[in-house]
Amino acid sequence: MRFDAITLFPEMFDAVLDYGITRRALDRGLYRFKSWNPRDFTDDPHRTVDDRPYGGGPGMLMQAEPLDRALNAVQQALASENLTPWVVHFSPRGRPLTHQRVMELKGKPSLVLLCGRYEGIDERLLQRRVDEELSLGDFVLSGGELPALALMDAIIRLLPGALNDADSALEDSFANGLLDCPHYTRPEVWQGMAVPEVLKSGNHAAIAQWRLQQSLAITAAHRPDLLAKRGLSKQEQELLAAHPPGAPQKKAAR
Repeated sequence: MRFDAITLFPEMFDAVLDYGITRRALDRGLYRFKSWNPRDFTDDPHRTVDDRPYGGGPGMLMQAEPLDRALNAVQQALASENLTPWVVHFSPRGRPLTHQRVMELKGKPSLVLLCGRYEGIDERLLQRRVDEELSLGDFVLSGGELPALALMDAIIRLLPGALNDADSALEDSFANGLLDCPHYTRPEVWQGMAVPEVLKSGNHAAIAQWRLQQSLAITAAHRPDLLAKRGLSKQEQELLAAHPPGAPQKKAAR
């Protein structure tokens, strides 16, 4: 898979390229990345990429022409590899980014991440060149780089071979429409709180049922909208009724 980012701050992408799972996936050749700075596609000595908005108002807007030239350069590079770019722009008006959409975008061989800055991008460029707009939520960031990093991380960790244990991705929150269950590690008792006995039992069927029950309860407590959208089987309804949201965590005796 190939990612191309059009950004004024290419060094921000080092956060994905140089660390953790995403760096390991890069070393394993699971994806490729290239950044393109719109300032490299300007004609004036100041490498201007922004200007004042028509109609007045605060701030500056990114001009269409440098971005258009950058996109043409990306498209030309991809054409040599027989790749068709899918251009994603990050905007508060975009569709919310979900696990389902991440899974869909993972299937595209080429993603071009258009990262806006200032007060935004000339609307004409967006209408002419963008395939999809995405949003991380109902808040505003200083630019599109952080959403682009989030999308890359979400996709890369799902690529075959990225995780040392492939089952980890299958048990993530949202993978089955539910939030993940609680997890525990050593020591068995920490500040008076014990690891649930079932997790030490070695009974894998009981452990799986407990984890599902916990996921149902946590989702009902924190994201009931997910349950309404997903629906519950009869077994899941019984498990949720047996462990309703807000059940207290038992503490070990001191």
